[in-house]
Amino acid sequence: MKLYVQQSIHIHMIKIGGMSNSSVFQIGTSGQILPTSYLYNTGGFEEPAPEPEKNGPAPEGNDVLVPLTAPGI
Repeated sequence: MKLYVQQSIHIHMIKIGGMSNSSVFQIGTSGQILPTSYLYNTGGFEEPAPEPEKNGPAPEGNDVLVPLTAPGI
């Protein structure tokens, strides 16, 4: 069975609260979305990564680790 869908989508503003590695953000229709995940060792590493160094106390509350600029309107 063939199904044809015609759409007209107008987006004036969209806000995404959060995304993760396996999130799917879709606008419109899709016949089927299959989850896939691939893990490659492209660097040829053979040992575990070293433990991270501690450079000071962890940030508290809403401290920003990376400064972000305000979105332009």
